[in-house]
Amino acid sequence: MNIEQARFNMIEQQIRPWNVLDQDVLDLLHVVKREQFVPQAYQNLAFADVEIPLPGGEAMFNPKIEARILQELNLKKHENVLEIGAGSGYMAALMAHKARHVTTVEISPGIKALAEQNLARAGVQNVTVVEGNGTSGWEKDAPYDVIVISGALENLPETFLKQLKVGGRIVAIVGHAPAMQCVKVTRVSEAAYETVTVFETNVKMLSGAPAASRFTF
Repeated sequence: MNIEQARFNMIEQQIRPWNVLDQDVLDLLHVVKREQFVPQAYQNLAFADVEIPLPGGEAMFNPKIEARILQELNLKKHENVLEIGAGSGYMAALMAHKARHVTTVEISPGIKALAEQNLARAGVQNVTVVEGNGTSGWEKDAPYDVIVISGALENLPETFLKQLKVGGRIVAIVGHAPAMQCVKVTRVSEAAYETVTVFETNVKMLSGAPAASRFTF
């Protein structure tokens, strides 16, 4: 496989047609090497339009979702980011190149170790991977400029909204399979939030996320 040709094809044939037109984002996909974050067994799928399996039933988002989320965040160099669900560390690495610091919270010790190894090998130093259940947010360094939830939730808990600075953004995928929505929530004042739907998708649920109670009759 010609890796650079495969990377170029991923960007031009999958990502750009999905309305990812921010040149900084497209350029960053050349800088942060996705194949360094893909398990060895799936290297032939590193640039394919699929979710790539990770240990313990986890998965990486497909490349166009990663890129579209990155574009929507519009990260600035002074901003601090909270990510829930470290996965392979790839999304954290992308965000780290555009932000001041990324804290990524991972419930699985094995996945935490994997993300740390991948980030270290890629030379990314402004990401902290912490072990814990972040399905209701992460109070320790709140409030954050940006929050990204790298897995689906049935609903977005209000605790995330409270952990966001005014002017801050949350990008999360919410709903039920097969029709989930990626939403962007902006905190416009102490009491007000604006929500827009970015795209529809269907991804794995975030590990540890509580299922909404359902009534049966």
